[in-house]
Amino acid sequence: MKKHYIFLFIVLITTCFYGQEIDDTNTSDSNQEALVQKYREIEGFKIYPNPVVNGKLFIQSFNNTDKKVQIYTILGKQILSTFLRGNELNLSRLDSGVYILKVYEKDKISTRKLVVK
Repeated sequence: MKKHYIFLFIVLITTCFYGQEIDDTNTSDSNQEALVQKYREIEGFKIYPNPVVNGKLFIQSFNNTDKKVQIYTILGKQILSTFLRGNELNLSRLDSGVYILKVYEKDKISTRKLVVK
């Protein structure tokens, strides 16, 4: 019976001193960064089809203005950088695989995973 009381006492002490500590500085910064990132997201941003099968990718947004498009490998190497006036991007020269697509429109940025088959 004494073993149970000692165990409960140790659990109570460790919970009181170590289990209740919360660091608000990191959580508030990450929440604020997420809000800023969402605010800077391109409105109405859509890409299709994903996965790309026929070599053509369509990029749309509410504004449909000129866009700067960058494509990176998963390892971070940039393999394409171009300006897009319409909404159709030719990706027929890309090998099959998974890429990161970054689209810049005015002062906003959207990033998506892109699959090419």
